[in-house]
Amino acid sequence: MSQNSEEVNKNVLTDAQKARIDRNRQKALYLKSAKLVAHPYAKSVEEGEKSVIKIQGSRFVDSGGGFLIEEEIAPSGGDSSSQPEASEDVIDNAIDLPVTYEECLECDDKFAESYLMHHFNYSVCDKCRDSEDKHSLITKTDAKKDYLLQDCDLEKREPPLKYIVRKNPHNVRWGEMKLYLHVQIEKRALEVWGSEERLRQEHELRDEKREKSKIKKYNKQMKQLRMDMRSSLYDKTSAASHVHKFGPENYNEEDDTYTHTCLTCKYTETFEKM
Repeated sequence: MSQNSEEVNKNVLTDAQKARIDRNRQKALYLKSAKLVAHPYAKSVEEGEKSVIKIQGSRFVDSGGGFLIEEEIAPSGGDSSSQPEASEDVIDNAIDLPVTYEECLECDDKFAESYLMHHFNYSVCDKCRDSEDKHSLITKTDAKKDYLLQDCDLEKREPPLKYIVRKNPHNVRWGEMKLYLHVQIEKRALEVWGSEERLRQEHELRDEKREKSKIKKYNKQMKQLRMDMRSSLYDKTSAASHVHKFGPENYNEEDDTYTHTCLTCKYTETFEKM
């Protein structure tokens, strides 16, 4: 009997517990009626309120979804009824963001940003950019070879030329390439050499020196080959019992050598003088 009475007592709520349950129920009903758990943007959506920010003469409306929507501002004297009503939280004293406009060298239009301006500080807009011809890129190696420029001409002479870095398309394991704007390289070459004619003359002069160096190297190799052939054909056994008595020396202007002939055995020796 005592055990059954204890179970009955456990199922019976005290007055304090009943009061607490009633308070919690009333609080839940109040929160539901006040709609405090509604979507955070529900109020602005229902009431049509918008937060507006003005920047550089343009108006941006907070969509409530994490981004701004740009709206056109009605001209002065125009019908303002077509414009949506904004709430009183419009920021009229917002700080204007400074924007620098450049004038395109090709079309004379003004622009704020472009690929060539960003990477090469060259004032041409994106719509006028001709990446295949006029605004093509050139590697540093070709710029130095074709326009006879040195590293100091590209990197030290004011203003230093800007470039972009790209992977070598022939082999990714090779070093990265520095790509310059072709028109800027041509302009820098004229600054260094003065004129296209002077650059062409320098090209011809260097090509001539390079050709003379090749010919001189070839003649030297052929001369050494002839000397080796003569020494291999010379009979050393007879040389031990014979002493040459050479006649006068003859200069060979063609290959810059001297020859003299033994008066006894007619042996001819070719040699050089230092």
